[in-house]
Amino acid sequence: MSKVITSRSEDYSKWYNDIVVKAGLADHSAVRGCMVIKPYGFAIWEKMKAVLDKKFKDTGHVNAAFPLFIPKSFLSKEADHVEGFAKECAVVTHYRLKNDPDGKGIVVDPDARLEEELIVRPTSETIIWNTYKDWIQSYRDLPILINQWANVVRWEMRTRLFLRTAEFFWQEGHTAHETSEEAVIEARQMLDVYAEFMENYIAVPVIKGVKSPSERFAGAVDTYTTEGMMQDGKALQMGTSHFLGQNFAKAFDCQYQTREGGLEYVWATSWGVSTRLMGALVMAHSDDEGLVLPPALAPIHVVGVPIYNKKTIDRKPELDAVFNKVKEGLGADISFKYDDDDQKRPGFKFAEYELKGVPVRLALGARDLDNGVLEIARRDTGEKASIPIDNAVDYIKDLLDSIQKNLYQKALDFRTSHTTEVNSFDEFKEVLEEKAGFVSAHWDGTEETEAKIKELTKATIRCIPLDNKQEEGKCVYSGKPSKERVLFARAY
Repeated sequence: MSKVITSRSEDYSKWYNDIVVKAGLADHSAVRGCMVIKPYGFAIWEKMKAVLDKKFKDTGHVNAAFPLFIPKSFLSKEADHVEGFAKECAVVTHYRLKNDPDGKGIVVDPDARLEEELIVRPTSETIIWNTYKDWIQSYRDLPILINQWANVVRWEMRTRLFLRTAEFFWQEGHTAHETSEEAVIEARQMLDVYAEFMENYIAVPVIKGVKSPSERFAGAVDTYTTEGMMQDGKALQMGTSHFLGQNFAKAFDCQYQTREGGLEYVWATSWGVSTRLMGALVMAHSDDEGLVLPPALAPIHVVGVPIYNKKTIDRKPELDAVFNKVKEGLGADISFKYDDDDQKRPGFKFAEYELKGVPVRLALGARDLDNGVLEIARRDTGEKASIPIDNAVDYIKDLLDSIQKNLYQKALDFRTSHTTEVNSFDEFKEVLEEKAGFVSAHWDGTEETEAKIKELTKATIRCIPLDNKQEEGKCVYSGKPSKERVLFARAY
């Protein structure tokens, strides 16, 4: 079974695609640039959604739904926003089809052209702020704390399953506030919510920081980011939270009556994570045998495989009884699958569940019954142990906790070993080529230098860490004075 997976050392990109497809997470679609998320992959995404949705509601947010279509005029009201998304927009121009008069199928009816074209949402700031202006008259109407789970379209030419597709699923929070301070607190709070989820559930350590001006979200005053590192040493932007200032409120004339009786423009945030998190999950932990899932997000936590043949088939009821006892002992919070399909050999099942990343595998045969033990294998390290059947439930519960912690620690150790301080441009280029990972270097703060470094090395400023220490230095490229280091990396 493992031979269907290209090794990471041979071709990392193909390895990733092999795992996504062969493990049953997603598949390519007949629509160019779009994907089909298969049931196993969607089960993981649903677990992510459930956890995040609870966290959003615990912090006072509520869900709503806004239109998929955005009038073209809305998008043009905020200059930076339209410039940032103009090249990625899908545009609806007509509303009707008709039979081709020449009998060649159907064609667009030229008489059904829309009076105003509609944009298939790339993000929802404009349609939401056009709505908020009708909802907000007074400070008493604030804050508004709304999230929506939706799909969006950004017309990508070079796509990769989960990481970059023309259509993808995400959530987008959009909040309105009375003061700048409240909005900044909100944006930072949601960044912390994301980081906690990424570290405690996806088991990926992230660096929280602020984007450089050229890397900000189109229309934002500040963009906060969570940056993770994948096994090939490339960075992945896993989630962002934006302080939008009053930009969208001014664009849509959304003002409120202040406590003093005056008028003020509303302060805003937006924040989101997408199915890109699925890509992070795959790239951060998986190996050449297939997917490796952290228990916190695994659709199946434990799989039980009975070992029997023609000579021992009469003992199947005993095997069934042991597995049922284990399942009951584990309880409803731990997902257990008992695979007693006698059309598949145990070895095939072992490889199949290894490919799918099931955290714990149990095997039990006639000899194990005689010895009163259960073979328990952990997916993350491949280690196996024979555990007394009576002790199996407690052992499995502890093992699931151990696997979750181990995956996080392994990813953290990798990031630590692949974060390098440099003080010259030659060092900078050498680290990127030979070691990869995050490169911590001084930057003079200019977009010109940032663009030149990107042109020469394909590395971008991933973030200016929030806990950055201030230190005098010289820009790694220009030699001009700098007061702090920033993190560069090649990225997805």
